[in-house]
Amino acid sequence: MMTIAFAVLLAAFVLRLWNLPRPAMACLFLSFVMVVGIFLWEIYSPDYGFRMPWLQVELRHAVPVGIG
Repeated sequence: MMTIAFAVLLAAFVLRLWNLPRPAMACLFLSFVMVVGIFLWEIYSPDYGFRMPWLQVELRHAVPVGIG
């Protein structure tokens, strides 16, 4: 899926080189939307998602200092 996003980004670059700014900006916006969608799918997917320990909150019982 990232290959498609990179292809759209490359199309935006080529369109800008050909002096077609409106289609280039449309492709740039489309690639941004695709990448954000892929990112959110990767994070929130229960099967393919990955864990981010810095975002997880757990309640841990702390042992007071001096009690053995």
